[in-house]
Amino acid sequence: MGHLTLEETLRNHAFMHGLAERHIARLAKLSTEVTFADNEVILADRQQSRYFYLVTSGGVSVELHTSILTVAVLTLGPGQAFGWSALLDHQETVFQVRARERTAALRIAGPDLTRACRDDGELGVEMLLRALQVAAGRIKATEAKFAELCGVRMQLFSKKEHSPI
Repeated sequence: MGHLTLEETLRNHAFMHGLAERHIARLAKLSTEVTFADNEVILADRQQSRYFYLVTSGGVSVELHTSILTVAVLTLGPGQAFGWSALLDHQETVFQVRARERTAALRIAGPDLTRACRDDGELGVEMLLRALQVAAGRIKATEAKFAELCGVRMQLFSKKEHSPI
């Protein structure tokens, strides 16, 4: 099987599902393929995320990290995204993201993605709604992990249900 083009990889990525072809083409021009070694810290906590990532193989752990301990909040694999705060100016990350194994991803620089979203309002709405879903998922996972650490059992919502906000 041959190597996929950036456009094909984006088109096949779950985060991009349903995005217009012209948007896929535009994002492909901004994308770079990157790989990370097992246990490599990709994004440190309290650092401004400079890139938005789409995991294509392997997996990462989203962690709350302190000088005393590190707690894995959730794991992400192919078809998932992280680094959504790269779309925001001067927004420090709360989580550390670490490769759980050799991991490949597509990386888009935050300023480039923000500019593309501002230039094309339809692309902007699509990307921001998708990034909001990612952010909401992090909040839900953090609530569940916190409840678990406190010994409280939480009812997690299935993909078909929506969490009340």
